[in-house]
Amino acid sequence: MAHSLSAKKRVRQNAKRRLINRARKSQIKTQIKHFESALSSGDVERATEQYRLVARKLDKVAATSTMHKRTAARKKSRLAKKLNQLMATKR
Repeated sequence: MAHSLSAKKRVRQNAKRRLINRARKSQIKTQIKHFESALSSGDVERATEQYRLVARKLDKVAATSTMHKRTAARKKSRLAKKLNQLMATKR
């Protein structure tokens, strides 16, 4: 247990940041699930729109210290690859 005042404050701050970070990561996971459901339905229009929303959310989270920018870029790249595969099969 923390004894000094600054250590106690740091514990409070860490708890607050952890809640915020977990909420952001949860939002990303939810957005990715929406995107993947649009992919599985085969709707290119909806999948494209969902990808745009996921990419935007990933960029915003990467701008903070919640997720590293390269992790966000890697996730966006993998999702874009799936979207491009769907577009190629629909042509």
